[in-house]
Amino acid sequence: MSDQQPVAGVDRDPLKDLYTDWSEILATTPDLTMRVFRSIFDEWHQPTTEPTDVTYAEETIGGGPGIWCRPNGADASRVLLYTHGGGFAVGSASSHRKLAAHFAKALGVQSFVLDYRRAPEHPHPASLEDAVSAFLALTEGGIAPGNITTIGDSAGGNLAVATALALQERGKPVPGSVIALSPWLDMENRGETLVTNDATDALITVGLLEGMIAGVLGDQTSPTAPLANPLYADYSGFPRLYITAGGAESLLDNATRLNDLAKAAGVDVTLSVVEGQQHVFPFNAGRTAAADDQIAAIAKWYAG
Repeated sequence: MSDQQPVAGVDRDPLKDLYTDWSEILATTPDLTMRVFRSIFDEWHQPTTEPTDVTYAEETIGGGPGIWCRPNGADASRVLLYTHGGGFAVGSASSHRKLAAHFAKALGVQSFVLDYRRAPEHPHPASLEDAVSAFLALTEGGIAPGNITTIGDSAGGNLAVATALALQERGKPVPGSVIALSPWLDMENRGETLVTNDATDALITVGLLEGMIAGVLGDQTSPTAPLANPLYADYSGFPRLYITAGGAESLLDNATRLNDLAKAAGVDVTLSVVEGQQHVFPFNAGRTAAADDQIAAIAKWYAG
C-alpha cells in the first residue's frame, strides 16, 4: 500500500520523536506567539513520506480555501473531505496534505483538505460552518452526498463527526461515511485516559487542551453543546463510521466513548485501537508498519 518500505526497527517512531521535540519547545518557551505556535505545528507533515503519483491543486470550495490531493487514476466522483487537526487553532492544509494524499491514494479517491477558520480569532462554530459549507458546495458541484466521506484527525476528527451531525440536524443529505482519526471530542477534559496514559503520550497534556478549549469555545459556547462536544450528540441515523486511535495516547477514551455511543444508537461502527501508538499515528505513513497497516485497513473497510 505504501510507496516506501517502513523504516527498519520496531521501536522507531518518527511521530513520537516529533512530539517529544514539540513538547520540549512548549515547556521551555512559555511566551510563544500564535504565529510561531502555528509554524511549529506546520511541521506535522515531517514524519509522513511524500506519496508518489499524486498531484495537488489549491482551490476555494464553499468559501474555504484548501488543497486537492488527486492520485493518478482516482475516482473523481468520490471525495474525502479532510479536516485537519490542531486543537482548532493550529495545523493547516499544508501540514496535512501528505497524510490526506496517502488516504486518497489507498482509497482510490480524491481528497480535499480544508483550511477552515481557526480559533481563537474564529471560535466555534466557525470551523464547523466552513466544513458544512464545503460539503454542500461539493454536492452543488455534482458530487453525490453519499460519495463524500468526512474524515479528520484530532480536532479535525471532531469536525468530521460534527459535520455529519450538523447536516443531519438541518435536514440535509449526509456523507456516505465518516472516518475519525484519534478524534478529540471531550471539551470538558473528563476522560480517564488523560490520567492513565499521561506518561505514554508524548504530546497531549491537560494544560495544552485547556488552552485550546478556551480558544475554540470562548465564553459563548457550552462545553456540552453537541456540535462542539459530540460526546453529547444523538447518533440515531448517523452514517457508517470508522474510528481509530493509538493505545498510548491520552485521548484514547474519546475514541472508545464515541464508539460506545454510536454502537448504542445502532450505527455501523468500527473501532481500531493500535497498542503502543501515539496520537494520529497514521502520520507515520510510509515510515512504520502500524501506520501503513491502519491505512490499508481503512481502505478495505471503505471498499466494503
